[in-house]
Amino acid sequence: MAHEVVDGSSMQRALTRITYEIIEQNKGVENLVFVGIKTRGVYLAKRLAKRLNQLENVSVPVAALDVSLYRDDRHVPDHHREPTVKTDQLDVDITDKHVILVDDVLFTGRTVRAALDALMDMGRPKRISLAVLVDRGHRELPIRPDFVGKNIPTAMNETVHVAVEEYDGHEDVTIEHN
Repeated sequence: MAHEVVDGSSMQRALTRITYEIIEQNKGVENLVFVGIKTRGVYLAKRLAKRLNQLENVSVPVAALDVSLYRDDRHVPDHHREPTVKTDQLDVDITDKHVILVDDVLFTGRTVRAALDALMDMGRPKRISLAVLVDRGHRELPIRPDFVGKNIPTAMNETVHVAVEEYDGHEDVTIEHN
């Protein structure tokens, strides 16, 4: 049985707050590129770019990055499998740009590590920052997000599900006890 911990309007407020933090920490929006980790990270990255456009009247490119690793919203986690990275679909030049990597849930950090490896194969960004909607803890690697929508402490036997309107037909964050 899953229970809702963040509703749709709270998600929107968290994304708006992240957008303001990005503007403040970068003292503007020059040379920014959003790279969303598929699947839901791409939708979140597009929303951040749209909100940034509304606030600053600047169009920031958005790219999608496919990092195949266990996804706790689709598979049973396999902590012994290395990620497979597909690097053919990044259609934005990231060299000398400030890349903001966007994902829905930060858990062990392995998906982000795989994404960092993929980004380095595609160019040499000036800087990479990490924005996540949910940080659930339990890191296995020394990875820390720069922008967090919500910190949600979880147990290892729980699964965090992020639903976005564009993909799931509704919006919320739920925790399911396995």
